[in-house]
Amino acid sequence: MVRRVAVIGAGVGGLASIKCCLEEGLEPTCFERSEDIGGLWRYTDSVDSGRISVYRSVITNTSKEMSCFSDFPFPEDFPSYLPHSLLMEYFRMYAQHFNLLRHIRFKTTVLSVRKRPDFATSGQWEVVTEANGVKESHVFDAVIVCTGHYQEPYLPLTSFPGIKTHFKGQYLHSREYRDMEAFRGKRVLVVGIGNTGGDLSVELSHVAAKVFLSARSSTWVFSRVSDHGFPFDMVNTTRFNHFLDWLLPSALTKRIKFRRLNSWFNHANYGLASTKSSKFKFIINEELPFCLLSGTVMLKPRVKEFTESSALFEDGTTEENIDVVLFATGYIFSFPFLEESVRSLFDDNRSLYKCIFPPQLEKPTLAILGLIQLTGSLMVGTEMQARWVTGIFAGWNKLPPASRMIADVLKKKPPVKRCVLKNPSEEENLKMSFIGYTDEIASCAGVKPSVLRLLLTDPRLALAIFFGPCTPYQYRLMGRGKWSGARDAILTQWQRTLKPLRTRVVDDSSPGWCWSCLLALPAALAVGFLLSKYPWQGWSPRAGPQL
Repeated sequence: MVRRVAVIGAGVGGLASIKCCLEEGLEPTCFERSEDIGGLWRYTDSVDSGRISVYRSVITNTSKEMSCFSDFPFPEDFPSYLPHSLLMEYFRMYAQHFNLLRHIRFKTTVLSVRKRPDFATSGQWEVVTEANGVKESHVFDAVIVCTGHYQEPYLPLTSFPGIKTHFKGQYLHSREYRDMEAFRGKRVLVVGIGNTGGDLSVELSHVAAKVFLSARSSTWVFSRVSDHGFPFDMVNTTRFNHFLDWLLPSALTKRIKFRRLNSWFNHANYGLASTKSSKFKFIINEELPFCLLSGTVMLKPRVKEFTESSALFEDGTTEENIDVVLFATGYIFSFPFLEESVRSLFDDNRSLYKCIFPPQLEKPTLAILGLIQLTGSLMVGTEMQARWVTGIFAGWNKLPPASRMIADVLKKKPPVKRCVLKNPSEEENLKMSFIGYTDEIASCAGVKPSVLRLLLTDPRLALAIFFGPCTPYQYRLMGRGKWSGARDAILTQWQRTLKPLRTRVVDDSSPGWCWSCLLALPAALAVGFLLSKYPWQGWSPRAGPQL
């Protein structure tokens, strides 16, 4: 039986894994190579060797209600979108509340994780660590890897002729970016239009002489602020919308989504995206459209080559006197501490069963958390992974036979091999539905909420769950780890969202109820009828009423 569990990394996944281990009666030991918790969210002024962290001005892309640990809401006075400092404060609250720090060994690097000679029968691992120059060997019954997706900067210099041989300016990866002061008065080319590339282009436009943003794929831009000023993910990530995505043809839902995005501004006019494109990504950025409109950021196509001081683009244009090239080209994962026989079992996250377990292992005692790209909060998805994994290690849940796991992996594996590993810039196309994936893991763990059952026993809660935002508290209503505060957390989530905004009292004569709430009841009954006749499916985003 699994008892001792090694947890590698004390970021979001590591903290959740320690807590879940303790709840399941396991004995976790977490190894963290730095001196603190928080992982990449712990900002430092210097770029530590081998450590990835956020830049100074970063703000979360998902709101606090959609991103919290499922039984530990953010303080109500925290804003909906958080700077890294407040997120770190929240992590410290969580670690202190559940007494997690005593299980973490800081400034301890994991050098190797190898199967024990009797692994086929024991499933045990030998973990070698180093702290203060002293190496130690440990034996664990199971290992949870929580080093995450952002580990090694992806810098594709060979794809840009001349950058190393001719270009006389400076070039760097976004990992090295701390703040904008070093770029004041310079002409900067940002390569890559993911969330980071968009954010850095906007920030640099305030101090740089000129910012050019090179993009090679169609990019659709969302705002964090949605209808009536509510957080975008709370309005759009609902089970009702996810049901519509499942019910309607994908071509129709895509057309509706693109039409709505173009109602904010026409992406084709800005050179960002076309509805005819087969390759596209979505980013969160409220300010980028204005920067393009005001000319402080200029959008350019893919770079063809570099000269001593210029960048030549695929459309035949040239931009002269480039001082700095900033590559916002993403990251690749790597697990150098895993022995080669294990590392070779997966080349991307889709090679893992449910994106967690290498299915070919003789014993399922190795889990890799956070190696996912979701349309919603990675933090919530990772916590759900931790709950399921520790339930398996404790013997409450079971994995299917290896043959079934391998068949499931082959069925879901994308057609383009190794695309996540070799080309992180295309990872947006591989993002999985937040509700779909989290529901899938929750079903495996036996904690997925039943809307039908709640419709009969607690209609108010059922409506809030189906039409309202799919907040993580929903996964604490039933099963192991059930939290008594989950129902109240769901019914008060809009109050916590509005609380930090109401610092000035104004007269609001609108009634406390809304017609959409009344209309929701027959719609819910109709959905209940449909679900009683057809199988319940794991259902992603558009808008529902505020409940």
